[in-house]
Amino acid sequence: MLGLFDSASSTFRNVGKPRGGSVDEKPPSDTEPDDTSILGEDEGSIITALISQLRIGMDLSRVTFPTFVLEPRSMLERITDFMSHPDLIFGAEKCEDPEERFIRVLQYYLAGWHIKPKGVKKPYNPVLGEFFRCRYDYPNQTQGFYIAEQVSHHPPISAFFYTSPANYVSILGELKPKSKFLGNSVSTNMEGENRVFLLGRPDDGEYVITMPNMYARGILFGKMVLELGDSCTAKNEKNGYSCELDFKTKGFFSGTYNAIAGKVRKQAVEIGEISGRWSHVMEFKGSKTGKRRVLFDAVKEGQNIAPKWVLPEDQQEPNESQRLWTGLTQAINAKDMEAATSAKSAVEDAQRERRRSMDEKGVKHTPRFFELKNGRWVPKIVIPQDTQEAARVVQEWIWSSAPDPPGSAPASPTRTNSSAARTSISKEASASAPRTSSATVAPAHSAGGGLSTWPSGPPSTATAAVTASLPT
Repeated sequence: MLGLFDSASSTFRNVGKPRGGSVDEKPPSDTEPDDTSILGEDEGSIITALISQLRIGMDLSRVTFPTFVLEPRSMLERITDFMSHPDLIFGAEKCEDPEERFIRVLQYYLAGWHIKPKGVKKPYNPVLGEFFRCRYDYPNQTQGFYIAEQVSHHPPISAFFYTSPANYVSILGELKPKSKFLGNSVSTNMEGENRVFLLGRPDDGEYVITMPNMYARGILFGKMVLELGDSCTAKNEKNGYSCELDFKTKGFFSGTYNAIAGKVRKQAVEIGEISGRWSHVMEFKGSKTGKRRVLFDAVKEGQNIAPKWVLPEDQQEPNESQRLWTGLTQAINAKDMEAATSAKSAVEDAQRERRRSMDEKGVKHTPRFFELKNGRWVPKIVIPQDTQEAARVVQEWIWSSAPDPPGSAPASPTRTNSSAARTSISKEASASAPRTSSATVAPAHSAGGGLSTWPSGPPSTATAAVTASLPT
């Protein structure tokens, strides 16, 4: 293990009061209770032992964090948060004004941040070759399909692809998180990008969006708070639109949590500004008219999350996220940290052994769903222009080797043995969202919307023609 970080250790020893244990401890006054964590004394001692191994600026990709800071789902599944409110982007290709199309893409992106677990949690680090796949059935009888795969371990890279051919939308990209220890906080630099395609507007080209960074504050003293910080950009070069969004972190003496601000430009001319809080309400104000419009209201609309359909765990492949991490997820939901640590170690030890065996044989890992082209990870598929054919091809590609492919008679739905495995958000989303057929709700491993086993009956498809397909 790494040597002691003397400065951090000295700082921690000067803290007279251990974290947790006081009945009057409260989260910061202007943050949400779900954004903060107060650790118990046992958890605090584990954090102390962990911090003793760290140095400021150190890359944390090889550091194993205790299981109580884990959100019970993989990062590959967490990316689906950005597909939770498809109504914000569906139909954007019908807008004749390119400015409005750009704003609609921004709406889609901004609406994905409010979904988060309670407290300061991080999703599981995917292992090499791990993948997550799901299907969405929408009220208009159309569908969406999602696949994400861990294509690299060092450096960690998660590639993802979503498409809804009948709704003329495809989204792909990759995430390359890099975490660093900063003293009283841990930062995660979210390198990578989202590339959005409005298939009904091929002349628009791609809309490219980067990510803000994430910070876990107060890991040595004070309350632990999760923040998004720094800036990200959204650009559509073909039409000359751009937006630089500033996710503001709270200052020590002033400011507020979860604030954002940004300028929308057409070439060099400012056409509007974005303001608000990503956890509450975000608005766009036009420069010419001065009129405001709500981009997304997380308080009113946050529960209207599109449910995801997945295969039962016993029909998933061994390296499919939910099946791969099922032992860890069950232990976390049961609050059995000893069992969680054992389950997490078992997956990680098997991964290390697999990489060691591959290195000895001189074998390199080949991703199953994605390939690297011109520095970008793209899906290994060519999508037909006809939406009915596109839905069939995409579905067969994603579930090509599933034991029970979509559309066939499903096995008995899986059930959870613990009510703790269902979150309040997943209950509400599952109850309120329209479904094309009924199915038992499977364990919701996250706060990321309803998560159900595959419904019975053949999947529905649309018949309109797509006027553009994803660039290969």
